[in-house]
Amino acid sequence: MVWKRGVVMMVVCFACLGFLLSPAMAKKPSLDKWKPAFDPSKAKYKFIVSNVSHPVLKGVYAGFAIRDELWKRTDGQMYLDYKPFSMLGGEVEVLNQLQMGAIQGMSVSSVASTNLGPRFGLVNLPFLINSFEKLDKFVTSGKLFDHFMMAMDHQGIMGLDITGYGNYGWATTKPVRTIADAQKLKFRTAEAAVNQLVYREWGINPVAMPWPDVPVALKQGVIDGLDHTPMVCNITKKFEVCKYYTQINYAQGLFIWIFNKAWFNSLPPNLQKTFVEVVHEVCADIRKQTKKQEEEEIAKAKAAGIKFFKLSDEEMAILKKKGDVAHRKYAPEINKLYPGDKYRPKNYLKEVQDYMGYKP
Repeated sequence: MVWKRGVVMMVVCFACLGFLLSPAMAKKPSLDKWKPAFDPSKAKYKFIVSNVSHPVLKGVYAGFAIRDELWKRTDGQMYLDYKPFSMLGGEVEVLNQLQMGAIQGMSVSSVASTNLGPRFGLVNLPFLINSFEKLDKFVTSGKLFDHFMMAMDHQGIMGLDITGYGNYGWATTKPVRTIADAQKLKFRTAEAAVNQLVYREWGINPVAMPWPDVPVALKQGVIDGLDHTPMVCNITKKFEVCKYYTQINYAQGLFIWIFNKAWFNSLPPNLQKTFVEVVHEVCADIRKQTKKQEEEEIAKAKAAGIKFFKLSDEEMAILKKKGDVAHRKYAPEINKLYPGDKYRPKNYLKEVQDYMGYKP
């Protein structure tokens, strides 16, 4: 399947969404800072949820927020044992654990999610759902979002909601004000098929590289820039080397909250209802916080002397037109229907494109 080609290499990087705080990640992670303010030992329903990254990101912290709200709303009946920091392994490994029922939930990166749900690749397509406002519009689209969240249903996994970590652009060691400027540089990108395809279409040199290798590669000049979000670059101190950031905003970094269906169905109906409500409410609030967090991190970066640029409207139009190749290439995988799908559109991608006002 086209969407699955290179997925193992892809996920090595997004297991790298353990991307946060390289120095901190070199140490054994501790959850002491996020211990619950209650004793979970007597909870009737305990379940494990994984994430590969660091709770300093609001989109990752959401797991602790869900844990605490769920405990309160169920009078201590449900305890979400949250495991961030890749404590349970890489995303492919954890996806297998989830499918088998060894764990009950996961907030999976949007890129790694295509391993079991190719339809999830929709959100990776350039300039489709590439802003906080567009993401909110998509989440409230009704049947379109519901169909999207059914991407892993045929694998025994249910999707509920989304959080994220900001808008993708270019952090560079030299100022990039034009596409021509970017074409002179070597950009580290995710080891993902869609990223490699889009960058080649843009005429920009992509260097697929695991996230832990980035600091040394930057300092040694192996790469000249990063394809990532400003909040991640600032929090992980990449701006200590990359003094410039070009705001392309071609895609959003997302976590998709997924759960084992058999486990969910084993819960009493009243707890199922409460669980779904809590996940939706917390994710909606966290998305607002993530938007604010990106604004704050950009402000911090600017105050520290990082220069921010934007391409001209004409050059942005070129990126959009060339990036459309990813939409065309991956449409068959995104449009594929499965037995459990309640909504059965003839061309799901086209419906989402029209709804989002996408024009290459």
